[in-house]
Amino acid sequence: MKVLVVNCGSSSLKYQLIDMENEAVLAKGNFERIGEQEAFVTHKVAGEKYVTKYPAMNHEEALKIVLEQLVHEDYGVIKSLSEIDAVGHRLVHGGEIFNKSVVIDEDVIAKFESCSPLAPLHNPAGVLGMRACQKAMPGVPMVGVFDTAFHQTMPKENFLYPIPYEFYEKYGIRKYGFHGTSHQYVSKIAAKMIGKPIEDLKIVTCHLGQGASICAIDGGKSIDTSMGLSPLGGIAMVTRSGDLDPSVVTEIMERENLTAKEVNTLLNKKSGLYGITGLNPDFREIELASYEADKPKAQVAIELFTKTIAQFVAKYAVSLKGIDAIVFTGGIGENQVNIRKKICENLEWMGLTIDLNKNEIRGEEIKISTEDSKVLAYIIPTNEELVIARDTKELVG
Repeated sequence: MKVLVVNCGSSSLKYQLIDMENEAVLAKGNFERIGEQEAFVTHKVAGEKYVTKYPAMNHEEALKIVLEQLVHEDYGVIKSLSEIDAVGHRLVHGGEIFNKSVVIDEDVIAKFESCSPLAPLHNPAGVLGMRACQKAMPGVPMVGVFDTAFHQTMPKENFLYPIPYEFYEKYGIRKYGFHGTSHQYVSKIAAKMIGKPIEDLKIVTCHLGQGASICAIDGGKSIDTSMGLSPLGGIAMVTRSGDLDPSVVTEIMERENLTAKEVNTLLNKKSGLYGITGLNPDFREIELASYEADKPKAQVAIELFTKTIAQFVAKYAVSLKGIDAIVFTGGIGENQVNIRKKICENLEWMGLTIDLNKNEIRGEEIKISTEDSKVLAYIIPTNEELVIARDTKELVG
């Protein structure tokens, strides 16, 4: 069985074709700048990269080019689109409607669209992706896998905001959480590495990348997470502010005469570590700058980033009533050696110590805590696409 995994952003379309017989990735890529004349797709097969420029004006056109890459006479990985047995879609916000992956039909699409006010930047793109697949591959079954679904096990006291309850009842304003497939995947791998049933473990997973979130997992279930109504909440990220005193928002809106849309753009795309430093919104560049004596803003930004993550871990020690293991994943979590070191140094008080030599490892599954550490620590590369493909296979099997 071959599953095409599709992840649509507002101007992008990421994809992987996975052979579920051995879970091998046959091809993967990313179509960027959809809607512009400069649009292009980067297609990767067996370590080789192929770039095709095509002015795709919408997701339907972009998907058509992606499918052409998969059956290309020179570097295609299948002979016909009929070899694609199912499509799995990464869908960002399922609200309270979806607490698990589902087979997509018109009713599911309509309900997913009804969640768009909660994710105006993400959900409409997901709908475009589903519609594009329906046109390009009519009759091929599709499955929706939701970023928010894993967090639907949070107790009410952890997802409600202390605002008038009517706003939750009328508009669904509450904490939802994101990166659910990643948190779920790495926590299961951690349990296997520890050698205990996940039902017996208390794990804090740290998905650290361009977007970043922390999750408290008790017995395999999410009980709290740092992101909230949207992916803007929680820790400061590369361009996102994370949690703020609400008065900061209203004060800036009044002083700068900004609309709600403008301040939303400010907090999502111009804040975080980038906002503090003024450097390029690339975490690696900001971290390198933090080692230079004449870049004090970068030093502050990295200290803020690592300390806030440690504070969330400590907060979740209360929620979990103890922690058995901490997991680092995502581009930063898997690869930035000194960031992991700084976070763990801030948690030495809870009995966490790491092996500095093992911590030098990047992008591999490895235990980095010492044998006498009271809390275990792991690097576990995430694989959200595989989770989506597995759910798709199970549902359409």
